[in-house]
Amino acid sequence: MDYIAVLVPPIVVGLLFWFAMKSIFNADKSERQAEARAQAEADARAEAQNPGRDSGPARG
Repeated sequence: MDYIAVLVPPIVVGLLFWFAMKSIFNADKSERQAEARAQAEADARAEAQNPGRDSGPARG
């Protein structure tokens, strides 16, 4: 039974690390999606305010 006492702590620490990293990656993914949505809304709003302008890169 000594091997169980030796293996349990690293397994628990590994699981805690895995859950922490999963949470961080999910938060990052959600933040990127929200930022993309906000950028799309801002682009749509800018296009609605200036419908005749070219939305491409500046020339010159």
